[in-house]
Amino acid sequence: MSKLGVAGVVAALAAGMLAGTPATAQFYFKSKDLHGDPVRGDEPGIGQPMPGATPEELRAGVVWNMRAALNVAALQCQFEPSLMTVQNYNAVLSDHKAELAKSYDTLTKYFIRTAKTKKDGQNALDQFGTRTYSGFATVAAQFGFCTTSSSIGRDALYAPRGSFGDIALMRMREVRNSLTPWGEQQFPRAQVYLPPAPLPRFDKPCWKKEIFVVEKCGQPLTAVTYAAR
Repeated sequence: MSKLGVAGVVAALAAGMLAGTPATAQFYFKSKDLHGDPVRGDEPGIGQPMPGATPEELRAGVVWNMRAALNVAALQCQFEPSLMTVQNYNAVLSDHKAELAKSYDTLTKYFIRTAKTKKDGQNALDQFGTRTYSGFATVAAQFGFCTTSSSIGRDALYAPRGSFGDIALMRMREVRNSLTPWGEQQFPRAQVYLPPAPLPRFDKPCWKKEIFVVEKCGQPLTAVTYAAR
């Protein structure tokens, strides 16, 4: 086989392997490093407050926060199919079904335990869920949130059953960090300064039959500075 033939075969094989590998969206040349420290669940800004919660209950809260984040990503990130946020979320629900159900039961018992009545506890649980979901809504930071959620969902696919909570504790701060818009990190943002725009005077006495009267008002163009938006 000639050298050209070998090169052609190698190129064809490489093209075939690349064609069979799903691409991952890359919105920036260099994305912001959003990793953070592991959480317990009672840190400010991580989730809805759970006063008096045990470590197990706090873990359940973080699990439910992560589930909500992946659910919101499945809804918000469909503009980029290669992120596979919908497929990841559905797979997480299936693979970690037992752990998610146990976490929900733990949360239900927590809110009933800390409320005056069972009905108050159920209402508190409903409010917890609504506020948790709304806490992941983002527009300005959509790219960072979507790529982060995609990465976490993919990791959860390969995690042993019963360990979704470990992923949630390890990466919840990363999800929260992704809700802040960062943008391109490789190149500094350019700031464009425009010089004052020269415009004619629009005083009525300066114009006669749509002709500017230099004798009355001097040169027609004068620098006008616009207020910055």
